Amino acid sequence: MSRFFKPIEMCMSADDLNKPLGYAPPAQKEAQPARLRDVSWGALALCGMGVLAASLVAFTYVTERVVTPPAPALAANVDYAPPRRISVPELPSVASSSNEDDTVVSVSPGVRILSSAPDQDSQVKIIRRNGVDGSDAIVIRVPQELRAQAALSPAPDARLLASGPYGPLPRIARDGARPADVYARPAGLDARLPPGAPRLALVVNGMGINPQASAQAVRSLPPAITLAYSPYAPRIEDQAEQARLAGHELLLQVPMEGFAPSQELGARGLMATASRERNRDALDWHMSRFQGYVGLTNYLGGRFMASTSALMPLLQNVVERGLVFFDDGTARQSLTSALALATGAPSLRADLAIEATTPDAVDVALRRLEALAREKGTAIGVAPAVPAHVDRIARFAQGLEARGIALVPLSVLFPAPARTVAR
Repeated sequence: MSRFFKPIEMCMSADDLNKPLGYAPPAQKEAQPARLRDVSWGALALCGMGVLAASLVAFTYVTERVVTPPAPALAANVDYAPPRRISVPELPSVASSSNEDDTVVSVSPGVRILSSAPDQDSQVKIIRRNGVDGSDAIVIRVPQELRAQAALSPAPDARLLASGPYGPLPRIARDGARPADVYARPAGLDARLPPGAPRLALVVNGMGINPQASAQAVRSLPPAITLAYSPYAPRIEDQAEQARLAGHELLLQVPMEGFAPSQELGARGLMATASRERNRDALDWHMSRFQGYVGLTNYLGGRFMASTSALMPLLQNVVERGLVFFDDGTARQSLTSALALATGAPSLRADLAIEATTPDAVDVALRRLEALAREKGTAIGVAPAVPAHVDRIARFAQGLEARGIALVPLSVLFPAPARTVAR
């Protein structure tokens, strides 16, 4: 031990231990240079190397936790306010997926990416890549089970917003980007089956009316399942944001007049006999409730969707705003398919509406939907956000891949150009 501390002793004098630092009587100051000459240059170098090593250890620890790269923002229209801290669960706002192991992101100056949430420190790694492909990117290694959180583009996207009488409305961007494409969930994040495998999409509607049940549905359902939110839901913007952070793509469920006069549509339901201006104003109110949805779907609508004069303007609006339309299949006289061809509106209709009232009946309907997927190659089912239905759907979806069927977001099944990826 004495040999280990010898260089440190040579850097110090006995007076340094007994007198305040920097103080010496005048007579001793003249002798100080002589004492310094007695210290070897090797000892001084060893002391300096020790200080440098300690500094490097501290710097490595800090940069392993928080990295601040001076790279450009992902898009010129994204306004990052420095300094901003982004943790892994928030990566949808800055991330784009690459291969199975890495997520590559570029971040504007002043933005800080935390290595992980507190309970994920051992799972997430951040590696700085300077000058790769002409960029100053970061490689974030995220486990497969956490990658679903980095699947969707941020919402709202400033390019896709237009002013409306009740708030922002979706629109097609000047560069041609459409909400239906930008806000969609990519299919490749979920399906690991061969391209020719049967594909099945599930839509759960009526989301948001019961916030507690809806939050449980968001947590328990696979991210590939599309969720349709009611415009009358409380705190709808917060609920929609949480659903998208969990990886779900969204639809806006618009109330439309049915055949039964007792069916409740709310104050702004779309009516088959109302004027075009009145329905357009009501639709503007619905579409401004939140942003980030890929398209519209109906709530009820038996009478409304059987009327050409009522449905045609709605589908034209869908085209103008870069959205898609999903017919939930409950309106038997719906003209959606025919009018979608006439207007050019991207449209799909559910193959099976799961309206069963018992858990066993829900299981029967889901097995029928699976059989349709095997028979046709694709199938779309829709079910209400009832806890009993959600539990059965979650169990059913977990075993689909093992049975050779790919669970995909609804947007994947829309034909081109509805799936023109603007990102």
